[in-house]
Amino acid sequence: MKSIIFREIKSFFGSPIGYFVIAIFLIINGLFLWVFKGDYNILDTGYADLTPFFTLAPWILIFLIPAVTMRSFSDERKQGTLELLLTKPLSVWEIVNGKFFGALLLIILAIIPTFIYVEVISGLGSPEGNIDMGSTIGSYFGLLFLIASYSAIGIFTSTLSENQIVAFIIAVFLCFIFYFGFEGLASLIPGQSNIISAFGMQDHFKSMSRGVIDTRDVIYFLSISVLFLSFTVYQLKSFKA
Repeated sequence: MKSIIFREIKSFFGSPIGYFVIAIFLIINGLFLWVFKGDYNILDTGYADLTPFFTLAPWILIFLIPAVTMRSFSDERKQGTLELLLTKPLSVWEIVNGKFFGALLLIILAIIPTFIYVEVISGLGSPEGNIDMGSTIGSYFGLLFLIASYSAIGIFTSTLSENQIVAFIIAVFLCFIFYFGFEGLASLIPGQSNIISAFGMQDHFKSMSRGVIDTRDVIYFLSISVLFLSFTVYQLKSFKA
């Protein structure tokens, strides 16, 4: 599995893709958080916290992660190398996990530079250092689990078509449904809102953002990741058969 992970990371940074993804994520966040006027501008909110960043990041990642994962298996199918990959002395699960962790590590590398925001916000607090670290740490953990779920969805959709654009569109659609779709549906059915919203990622992400790491939230995100990775394995086994 390590060989697959290293292969994925090497392919990301052997071309402009890896650098492009990291740069786009940081630039878009930077512009909205510090330059553009509006609800996401931290300086305009008057509060020393990173809530605008954690509100904005999931929406950016809805497009960014599918752009990273869309080539995972669709490119293998298009190039005719998928059959060769499946004949390697690795289980299908190891191949899928290698692709998954390769994409996951790339997005984590894009997140790491945002730690500087914590230091900046801490310095802007009154008094200096007045920042809710519990909420901030919980939000980063929530973002990590959200990234894992998005990545699993993207890896799965890359098996559905040889066309990377088709894989990208399907991944964006599924990520949107799981992040916001259930929340939107809950608003239409007030009596069952809590039950319906519990099926969506946004509800669990918000829960973790409060600084409390609830096992129910962790299990939810892990279940989503494992579910879509299982779908990926099933799809690949059908090609192998």
